[in-house]
Amino acid sequence: MRIVIALGGNALLRRGEPMTTAAQRRNTRIAAAAIAPLAARHSVVVVHGNGPQVGLLSLQSEAYQGAEPYPLDVLDAGTQGMIGYLVQQELRGLLPADKQVATLLTMVTVDPADPAFAKPTKFVGPGYDRATADSLTTDKGWTFARDGESWRRVVPSPRPQRILEIQPITWLLEHHAVVICAGGGGIPTTHPASGSRALEGVEAVIDKDLAADLLAEQVGADLLVMATDVDGVYLDWDKPTRERLDHVTPGELAKHSFAAGSMGPKVDAAVGFVARTGKRAAIGSLDDLAGIVAGTAGTTVTALEGR
Repeated sequence: MRIVIALGGNALLRRGEPMTTAAQRRNTRIAAAAIAPLAARHSVVVVHGNGPQVGLLSLQSEAYQGAEPYPLDVLDAGTQGMIGYLVQQELRGLLPADKQVATLLTMVTVDPADPAFAKPTKFVGPGYDRATADSLTTDKGWTFARDGESWRRVVPSPRPQRILEIQPITWLLEHHAVVICAGGGGIPTTHPASGSRALEGVEAVIDKDLAADLLAEQVGADLLVMATDVDGVYLDWDKPTRERLDHVTPGELAKHSFAAGSMGPKVDAAVGFVARTGKRAAIGSLDDLAGIVAGTAGTTVTALEGR
């Protein structure tokens, strides 16, 4: 079975933890321990988020005196290397010596006319109190939105259109490698002129779940898994009436609305993948990864009810 696993940025750097290499390595080791048994038996692609990490690198570049801050596409590329290295190293330590693991720098094209550029929704960086967020808005022109009890920077998140490295990704999978790619949703790029092969970066962060959806379809995945820090999709999440969905169809899931900055893209990705391919998608906790693949944990989305 071919499985695309999308790891949330918060699964690798959990809420409230310091943004240190040690914390990320500790969480990456947990993720690798969950993925390695699957990678030993199945064809596996790993896509990871980068919201906390790209926010951290942005703050670091902003603080450097005498230099212009790095644009988001360059920061996206940096996080692909940084996080991919940690995931690759930890997986190699758990898999047989002859099992290859490769991280591939991945560019993804977006539409420069995407309405997302006028309405930022993608969370990046740490949480702030309201006063600090207001101060950063004044000083840096950043846009903030509420995320739980804190305020976090939001940036444009256009829909992915094309994965430019899909051929080498497919080649690596055909040669039985575990592939880590499209990290952070991929590096957002556009063609500046119609018909031109030239590429230029875009000031945005692509949602990794939507990129994983597109990737899963293009590599012929049998299952798309979105591993996060909650055990499934809930209705009425912040109310006493909240209810976790177990097995659901795309049509049933599409009747409900979910937060744009968190569960919304995961639901959109699951609905889109199942509707287009007829294959299975699932959303749940990284801790339950084996059960999610087996269909006994998380929220499973299938074309037919209860399947």
